[in-house]
Amino acid sequence: MANTRKATKKDLPAIYGLVRELAIFEKAEEQLTATLADYKRDFAAGVFEAVVLEEENEIRGMVLYYLTYSTWRGKMLYLEDFVVAEQHRRRGYGQQLFDAFIAAAHEKNCAMVKWQVLDWNESAVKFYEKNKATIEKQWWNGKIIF
Repeated sequence: MANTRKATKKDLPAIYGLVRELAIFEKAEEQLTATLADYKRDFAAGVFEAVVLEEENEIRGMVLYYLTYSTWRGKMLYLEDFVVAEQHRRRGYGQQLFDAFIAAAHEKNCAMVKWQVLDWNESAVKFYEKNKATIEKQWWNGKIIF
């Protein structure tokens, strides 16, 4: 039986490995420039939190998120990454993790949650729509990389 729990410092190598797997899936591994040392420093500083899904003492998935603010809605939780290891997909683990993320948002009294999804990732879009999410298509992303 798989269970979800808040991540601890000892989970960071597995979380980092899952992020690398996601970057490979998104055909963007070269864009993963943060290191495990960065993760350890930023986790210790409270920059982000995560929930892991564990089964048989192995982490099989995770959601990584942080608190942010919507000037229109108030406090919100931003879902940065959400991944289940490829060999463990289609077992309901994604739903367990997403439910844990939503629960964390409620615990923090957030007014909303937000995330991005790639337009070509049809299974992810369907998953979010099944969970009654609004998929915005009119907003464009902006960023500056230092």
